[in-house]
Amino acid sequence: MALLLATPALLLLLIIYGWPLLRYGWLSFHANSVLTGLVPIPNGGANWVRLAMDERFWQDIVQTSRFALVSVGLELLLALAIALLLDQRWRWRGGVRALTLLPWALPTTVMALGWRWIFNTPYGPIEQVITSLGGQPLNLLSSPQWTWLATVFADVWKTTPFIALILLAGLQTIPGDLYEAFRLEGGNASQALRRITLPLLLPYILLSLLFRLAQAFGVFDLIQVLTGGGPAGSTESIALYAYLNAMRFLDFGYSATVMLGGFLLLTIAVGVAAVGLRTVGTIRGEAR
Repeated sequence: MALLLATPALLLLLIIYGWPLLRYGWLSFHANSVLTGLVPIPNGGANWVRLAMDERFWQDIVQTSRFALVSVGLELLLALAIALLLDQRWRWRGGVRALTLLPWALPTTVMALGWRWIFNTPYGPIEQVITSLGGQPLNLLSSPQWTWLATVFADVWKTTPFIALILLAGLQTIPGDLYEAFRLEGGNASQALRRITLPLLLPYILLSLLFRLAQAFGVFDLIQVLTGGGPAGSTESIALYAYLNAMRFLDFGYSATVMLGGFLLLTIAVGVAAVGLRTVGTIRGEAR
């Protein structure tokens, strides 16, 4: 009965997500570019051979993975601290909660344009302060070692409130009686965090990580507006590489291959992580 009731929703998901993936899969086995007159022509999997040998694709995989893992890791730590703070009772808590959500409410393109001005050399406020103090310009958006950190900083500022909101919702489901009983038995705040809060908050942490890692691996608008993938392709993501192949080079067959290849690698990574987490949970359960 439950499956019958869920059938319309499953069909909708299949149409929205399944059909584009099938279309990508079909197109990845065809040449479809200006060389073919934008007419799909079967090429026997040549796109996949090209993808396997494409150094730029694998470089973008590494760069996208580094961006996703670092930014989401920082967001989780900051969001946990913010959620714990907002879960306490203090004056003006409601107003601070609303202000905390402002970065998440801003459109990514608008936010990226703002950070692009802030990081600008020589007219941005950061460079203006440094040069006024006699320092050398950092060239935040023109040196690879600084630019990827700037993209991570902008992403953390934008999406930390999203994780904090999920974690705050999880904190509010934990009964206060558990903390009272733990305190009566001599437990302190740090012990309560380790033994009560984090274990009960784990499902919400995993949920937020699932959402954010999927978003971070598919990052496009932030990179496109803030850096354009530069300098020298040092911040280019998989989604941006696929976009460039489709919209700049008009190679739609290879663009579909890039997107599908990135999706398959992400799916494998998520599957391995899920198995690892289940294994760790099983081992911990047996140890107890």
